[in-house]
Amino acid sequence: MTKSLDELMPERPEGHLRIYAYAIHDEQHLGWLKVGQTTQDVKARVAQQVKTAAVTNYTIEVDESALRDDGTFIRDFDMRERLKAKGFANPTLEWMECTVADVLTAFTELRTGQEVSGTHHETFSMRPEQKRAVEKTHDYFHSIWKEDMHAVPRFLWNAKMRFGKTFTSYQLAKSLGATRVLVLTFKPAVEDAWATDLLSHKDFDGWQYVSKSSGIDPSTVDKKKPLVYFGSFQDLLGRDKATGLMKPKNEWIHAINWDLVIFDEYHYGAWRDSAKELFEGEDEKEAKKELAGEYGEALEAFDEELDELGSDEKDFLPITTRAYLYLSGTPFKALATGEFIEEQIFNWTYTDEQRAKAEYAKNHPDKLNPYGALPELRLLTYQMPDELLKVASAGEFDEFDLNAFFAATGVGSNAAFKHKDDVQKWLDIIRGQHLPTQVDALKSGTRPPFPYSDVRLLPYLQHSFWFLPNVAACHAMANLLAEKQNVPYWGQYQVLNVAGPGAGIGLEALPPVRKAIGNGVDTKTITLSCGKLTTGVTVPQWASILMLRNLKSPETYFQAAFRVQSPWSIKNPNGDDPNAEEVLKPVCFVFDFAPTRALRQLSEYGIGLSSDEPNPERAVEELVSFLPVLAYDGANMTQVDAGGILDIAMAGTSATLLARKWESAILVNVDNDTLKKIMGSERAMAAVMNIEGFRALGSDVFETVINKSELVKGTKKAKGDALTPKEKKELSDEEKEYKSKRKQIQEKLIKFATRIPAFMYLTDYRENTLKDVITKLEPGLFRAVTGLTVEDFDLLVSLGVFNAAHMNQAVFAFRRYEDASLSYTGIESHAGLRRYGLYDTVVGLED
Repeated sequence: MTKSLDELMPERPEGHLRIYAYAIHDEQHLGWLKVGQTTQDVKARVAQQVKTAAVTNYTIEVDESALRDDGTFIRDFDMRERLKAKGFANPTLEWMECTVADVLTAFTELRTGQEVSGTHHETFSMRPEQKRAVEKTHDYFHSIWKEDMHAVPRFLWNAKMRFGKTFTSYQLAKSLGATRVLVLTFKPAVEDAWATDLLSHKDFDGWQYVSKSSGIDPSTVDKKKPLVYFGSFQDLLGRDKATGLMKPKNEWIHAINWDLVIFDEYHYGAWRDSAKELFEGEDEKEAKKELAGEYGEALEAFDEELDELGSDEKDFLPITTRAYLYLSGTPFKALATGEFIEEQIFNWTYTDEQRAKAEYAKNHPDKLNPYGALPELRLLTYQMPDELLKVASAGEFDEFDLNAFFAATGVGSNAAFKHKDDVQKWLDIIRGQHLPTQVDALKSGTRPPFPYSDVRLLPYLQHSFWFLPNVAACHAMANLLAEKQNVPYWGQYQVLNVAGPGAGIGLEALPPVRKAIGNGVDTKTITLSCGKLTTGVTVPQWASILMLRNLKSPETYFQAAFRVQSPWSIKNPNGDDPNAEEVLKPVCFVFDFAPTRALRQLSEYGIGLSSDEPNPERAVEELVSFLPVLAYDGANMTQVDAGGILDIAMAGTSATLLARKWESAILVNVDNDTLKKIMGSERAMAAVMNIEGFRALGSDVFETVINKSELVKGTKKAKGDALTPKEKKELSDEEKEYKSKRKQIQEKLIKFATRIPAFMYLTDYRENTLKDVITKLEPGLFRAVTGLTVEDFDLLVSLGVFNAAHMNQAVFAFRRYEDASLSYTGIESHAGLRRYGLYDTVVGLED
């Protein structure tokens, strides 16, 4: 019988077998999952089954390809048999009494052919940037060990939150063949991530996880299997206050030769400064409690030890290791001081993350974007009306002072703002109800997007975080929002005050906030805080933060701002596709009401992220390409570019602020190595003695500082806990003396540096580097202004007495301020100027 062409060439079945599991949400099926297979679309197949049983309340939990790498298939029968072999009940037919993680674990075992312990079901791979971090660190460590097998290399990951530092750190340990890994942190609260990643991913099956909270005795671990021990600095490395000795329970840590020591949230000085700044709104007693709640109970004692021992980990870490890995989201201090060189650093910044998100969306439009749920940050700044500026413009830099404006007195229901009427006007302004502002808007023909009035912004203010100066201000704001005139509008928001002892210490303040927010869709909240819940906390529904207090450092400012950048998305939104994701927060907002200060923080943050970029404008430009800035100047809301941000930041400042840049200690180096270089050169010593004030100190001051500092350090290291009280006091006196003299040397060098702006103002060479102007073009003027010859200055520069990177920034600030000040009056400082000479580099203006 002859066959037709269709019969001879039948359509080939796709053969795409899939394993699925779904749950029915009723009492009969509580804790059960139906495990099956199909070559159909999983949604369609499950819909057929539940329709037959007239079931509507169900969720598809697993939808995976049953195809193995070798071309064979996993059958649903295999899945159920594997689950039964692991001890899970099979109450009826295809139903198993187990969790989704158990199903995925069995699936992983059948797909890979390897049995895993616990629920090591995760099989996701490293993202490209995570692979780069591991490869760069691995290669660097081995290059150092090749030169010296006993060397202990150090590497820094400058990686913002959501990089996946725990998973990637473990992958690095695995690539190094490390079997003894010690993880140290200041924040015990981050333990959950370190434990989960190790105990859930297939790549770490067989690894042992131990910590204080695990309840496992470290001495009982299997020595043949890899070990990760997680602990806090203050618990593991602190000393017993009564005896001054190492805590006996921790002696085992110092006896192990670790393969890798990981410092999470590294940088002692940086974290201490930012932590204290975040909580300085609390009274002193409560601030100490907050710090202890955030960073661990033994923090204060450990703090004292750090002050005694300095910030070099080799001085206070009595442990041995093959290598150190440092993890930090804001390691600006280390980057600025050159503690790590370029080949020792892997960077993954907010800018990198958002660039990867955009590129993935462009290159893979039909795929789930692994960065898709990470919202883009927007900064909106608002110039307050003159009537409010007058209230609080006597701040340190003669600009709008948020702490002064929101100053309050009293506690609880008795708390009130000092400028209550003006704060009420501010509340009216942010919802577009302030009459003078409305009149200005009518005159300009535009309606500015105030936070609580613009329909585009309102959905992002459904759950917001208001960051106020102190406890009294938080209580005062809660009271004001509850007053009769405000209830009609602000009454729709549940106000959650987490400031002060009544709200609980640290993470204790979080549960009431989560309960009030609920699913985040049917509720509206405003969380008032002066420090609590600004670090290490994830509240996905927060989509905006109102900055209503002054913060000194950009690290602290953005640490708080990034609270609202946590992703909020729904996995499997319709209950029928575990691989689907609906992003509920594509962007998030920072609202700031002190524009000059806010833009200064932004520019410093951008420059800090790109420490290798000599052109500050380009560094900021890269940041604002993914962090758009909108500024309301009292009439119009316009997007500001990088140059505009630097202009506003500089033109809005005072001569006092500029002078402070030239009075900064980071402009000069007075460490022992630099002082030795000066002592080693007769010319250099003579040059320094020509600087005003040094002759009074005497030429032996350098030798005194070096000898005494090295003696104190050596004695402490040699004798440690064996020091007698008398010896401790003697060392303390010696320490005070050399620190005082080092400070005097620093002050004299800074005083010399403050004369450089006068020289810059007097010279007309703007396109040349300051170094060239000093040494080649106007040496006579330089000597007249500073008292130092070109040759003397050149020698000191070559010895590293002056910090070139910070001098570049200080010169750029001077140039900007000079131009901004003159252009404000209609004068162009130097006609046609297209290039700026900084300290030792030149930056060009783009056409």
